[in-house]
This record gives sequence, structure tokens and C-alpha cells, in this order.
Amino acid sequence: MRFLRETGLIFWSQLRTNLRNPTWVMIGLSQPVLYLVLFGPLFKGIAPAGTDPWKVLTPALVIMTGMTGALYAGFAIVVEVRSGVVERQRVTPADRGALLLGRVLKDMSVLIVQALVLVGVAVLAFGLRPAPLGLVLSVLLIAVMAAGLASASYALGLWAKAEGTLASVLNSVTLPVMLLSGILLPMSVGPTWLRDLAKANPFSYTVDAARALFRGDYGVADVYIGSGVTAVLAVLLMVIGARSFARENA
Repeated sequence: MRFLRETGLIFWSQLRTNLRNPTWVMIGLSQPVLYLVLFGPLFKGIAPAGTDPWKVLTPALVIMTGMTGALYAGFAIVVEVRSGVVERQRVTPADRGALLLGRVLKDMSVLIVQALVLVGVAVLAFGLRPAPLGLVLSVLLIAVMAAGLASASYALGLWAKAEGTLASVLNSVTLPVMLLSGILLPMSVGPTWLRDLAKANPFSYTVDAARALFRGDYGVADVYIGSGVTAVLAVLLMVIGARSFARENA
């Protein structure tokens, strides 16, 4: 009970910061919406035959939003370290896992709001008709993915303690990870060696699972494999993040 209370306190503290300045949430959403508007018509020409291109592109853009938002969450912890927020939390008896989980839940909440706005634009402007249950499950799956990535980003932020160092690490990782996940371009059009690299990218399985759920194909192997890989990776990254938080606050 104490752990849940402390997690809730951190969550509301972090969420209030976002609510006081919601502009950054909308800025994070602007790029996927532009991709939807500008890249969507082009995507029709490369989407697999017999499929609705918006059901392929929209969940991918939600994943892109989750990836970028979660991976760059570490910049907030760098600011908090510099301003003494983490130091003040360190002297409290709060559970170190709660200090991480409260922040991660805030990031998941922001992603869910952004995802619903993005899907709403696709529904209203382009006639997207996702499977209702599949929409809910795919957004939850992507939120789990974001939880793991945000945890890793917070760990990196605590390690780096400087925006420049953190930016160098993230910029060298983010683009290859996204491209090799097949978010915008199907890996089937690439050479064999590129397809093999994509298979080694765990987030490619998240993309396949989210797209299958979006279509309402709940029983296909992509859903089970992608959900399992995503959950295992998220737990692993959250454990690493929690340990890093505990180390930095010991």
C-alpha cells in the first residue's frame, strides 16, 4: 500500500508539470500528424496488397510517438538532477522503485492521450476504421513498450547527468531502431542482410503485433510473439532503470 501511495504521489507530481505546460505534449504529436497527412497518401503505393494503408501506417505512427517520447524522457531527469529535485527525493524514505514507476506511469498516460488524438485524426480525416478492441489492445501494448524505453532513458539520464551526453547516445540509437522496426518502410523491400537485422530488432515484433491488433487479427502468431517480446523487454528495462535509480539515490 505504501509503495502504491508513493508511486501515486510521484505520478501526480510529474503529471502536474505536464498539465502546466501541455504545449510540449502537442509538439510531440505534431510530427506524427504531419507524417499521417503528408506520408499517408504516398504510403498507399507501398502498402501490402489488399490491406487498408491507414491500418498499417497509423499504429506505426503511434509506435513512433511512443518511442520518441519515451526515449527522450531522460532529459527531464537531467533537469531534475540539476535543480535538486532528485536530491530532495533521495532524503525521503520513498521506495526507489516508486520514484521510477511514478514517472513511467506519467509517460504512459501522455502516450495514451497522444495515441487517441492521432487515431482520432486518422478516423475523422482519412476514414480509418480500426477494430475497437484491437485499438485498445494495441495502444496498451505500445504503452508497455514505452514504459520500458522510458525506464532505460531515465537510467541513461541519471548516468549522463548532461543533456549533451544523453543526446549523443539517443541520437545514435533512435533512428536505426525505428527504421529497422519497419515503422515507415516494410523490411520486405530491403536486401536479405537488412531483413536479418530487422529480425534482431525486438521492436519490429511490437510493430507487427500492433498492426495485427489494429486489424482485429487477435489470433495470429504476430500478436503472441510481439506481445511476449515487448513484455519481457519492458520488464528487463524497468528492472535496469529501477536499479539505476536506487544506485543514484543510495
